[in-house]
Parts: sequence; structure tokens; C-alpha cells
Amino acid sequence: MVTLDFRTLISPVGIVRILEVIFTCISFSLVAAAGYQPGSFWTWSMFTWCFCFCVTVIILLMEFSHIGEKLPISWSDFMTAFAMLSTLMMLTTSIIYSRFYVCSLCSRQIGASVTSWIAFILYAVEVGLIRARSGEISGFLSTVPGLLKVLEVFVACIIFICLDYNDYTQYAGLQWCVAVYSICFIFAILVILFTICRLLTLFPAPFDKVLTCCNLLAVLMYITVVVIWPLYSFKNNPKPNHCINFKGACAWDMLIVISLMTCLNLIAYIVDTVYSFRLVFFVART
Repeated sequence: MVTLDFRTLISPVGIVRILEVIFTCISFSLVAAAGYQPGSFWTWSMFTWCFCFCVTVIILLMEFSHIGEKLPISWSDFMTAFAMLSTLMMLTTSIIYSRFYVCSLCSRQIGASVTSWIAFILYAVEVGLIRARSGEISGFLSTVPGLLKVLEVFVACIIFICLDYNDYTQYAGLQWCVAVYSICFIFAILVILFTICRLLTLFPAPFDKVLTCCNLLAVLMYITVVVIWPLYSFKNNPKPNHCINFKGACAWDMLIVISLMTCLNLIAYIVDTVYSFRLVFFVART
């Protein structure tokens, strides 16, 4: 039997989700009314708003009817992972759209940028509200290491988007960097999927210890990438003159973005490793 629970709509998390639906809908509606703009950044922005809008509506309906609790997945982990992912997507979209498409005479674009920033704040609030529920944090993705796993996957996706085939085929060192990005991304996404699908028991060893060892290995590999990627990417490759006053996305600037995202992921893996190490070897023994 499907039971309808109106309390899910008037709870703090429910109200925040309704506002998310409203502001993401306003964002993509304003941009659609302003007209299509060629370029991957415009496509990414529209995808973000539409994706977050649709999934948030589905979550509202699932929570309202309690169908989500009957699914053969960890529903709390799914909601936490989506809220964290939406927060990161909204942050990047708000920055990108404000940077490349907003002008002083573009009223629709300004409105879309403002509502996008508001949606980002709402999704960040949702993450905090979900984690603040006393006694309801039962899944791995609701913990700090779990949220960091979502961050690591998202940053890796940004790196892959910015990669160009010609950027890393010239040197073996850059190919090593891409291999590190791929290996760490695959492991992180597997952890998220196994957690949501409740398949962590299939790990042949204790999950927390396996996770700590893999995080430590990822830190060591990312340390090499932080050094190797800038060393080879900018070797005999100064910034072209046409990129200096270019308003759009220059290919050389993507190398800077990859370098910054690499440093960000290294920090995330270090924090993840320290936190996991503390949970396994200190908290677990007390």
C-alpha cells in the first residue's frame, strides 16, 4: 500500500526541496527564453538545472508516498549523495554561467544567475539538514568520508571534461596523470554505487580498512600528479596571445583548471585519508 505523508512536504528538508524545484525551474526557463547559446558551458548549465529539477521532483514524490523506503537501495545514502552532487553542480554552473553569459544588459541571464546561486545555497542547506537529523545518519555517504567521495568523483569529472586528447599524448608523464585520474575515479564511483546498492558486504576484506588503504594510495599517486601535470603541460607552452583578452574558454586555460582541480582533489583525498584513518584506528578502538 502506498501511504501519502504530507508532513514530508512541510518539514524543513521538504520545504527546502520545494524551493530547489522552484528556483532551478526559473533558472532553465529564463535561459531557454533568452535563446540557445552555442558552447559546452551553456549545455552544461542547462543540463545541471534540468537534472537537479527532475531528480528533486522525483525525490519529493518518493518521500511523499514513502516509495523510496521500499526500494532495494540505501535511500538515505542516495538522497545524501544527490544533495552533495547537486550542490557541487550548482556551484560550478553558477560560476560558469555568471562568468561567460551574464552582461549588464542581459536581464534574463542576470535573473538566471541569481536564481542559480540561490539554488546552490538551498542544496548546500539540504546537505546540512540531512546530516543534522539526529539518529537518521545510517549510511556511509552521510558521513564526512562519504561526502568527500562524492566531491572526489565530481572533481575528477571536471578534469575529464577539461582534458583534450592532444594535451596528454605527447608525454608519458601526462599519460600517467590521466591513468591516476581514471583509477581513483573508478574506485570512488564503485564505493558510491556499492554503498547505494547495499553491496559493501561483497568486499573480500573489511570495508573501512580497504577504503583507508586505497585513500592512502590515491594520496601518493595524486602527489606525483600535482608535480608532473604542470611540469609537462606548461613545458614550452606559454599562454597564447589570443587567450589574454578572450572572454570564452581558451584551451590553455583548461590546463590551469586541471592543475587547480588536481590540487583540490589531493586535498580532498588527504582529508579523506586522515578522517578514515582516525575512524578505523582510534574511534573504533574506543
